[in-house]
Amino acid sequence: MAITADHIRATVNSYLYEHPEEKSGLAIPLDLLDAGADLASRKEFRGHATAGAVLVGPDGRILHIHHLATGKWLLPGGHLESTDTSLGEAARRELTEETGILADSVSPVGDSPVHIDIHPIDANAAKAEPDHQHIDFRFLFRTEAEVGQLQSEEVIDAAWRDLDSISDANLRGRIAQVLR
Repeated sequence: MAITADHIRATVNSYLYEHPEEKSGLAIPLDLLDAGADLASRKEFRGHATAGAVLVGPDGRILHIHHLATGKWLLPGGHLESTDTSLGEAARRELTEETGILADSVSPVGDSPVHIDIHPIDANAAKAEPDHQHIDFRFLFRTEAEVGQLQSEEVIDAAWRDLDSISDANLRGRIAQVLR
């Protein structure tokens, strides 16, 4: 069954239970859900959900991918698919697709996202997409595995980087808490 509005709302509420100080920053997805928006649909251009993975290796470094379309080093992740049943599983699917790391060699750290980030996406004429927002639900995982076959359509490289390479201070702090 595809990801529902109820699942997204429950995930946001679970996250806010742990991080109540972020309520005002998450007004966008909550207001969109209240308005009946389908945040699981990539065609919801007021904002839609994406799923990201923060993968911690055995040495405490974080896996980054060099994304082909943006030319930037990012955390693995992407859009939801109709076969995804939860945001956490969507993050794991994106991680395994992009990095070739087998799903059974990746362990989630908790059930709630470690971070929810809302960021703007530029218009893409080739995909007929206006500028919009991604509501990125980032889940934390651990692994002992090495990177496998990269998804060459989207990823041109992968590298394990130190925690301080994470530019978002909230996300960096939350990862550091887990690594202690």
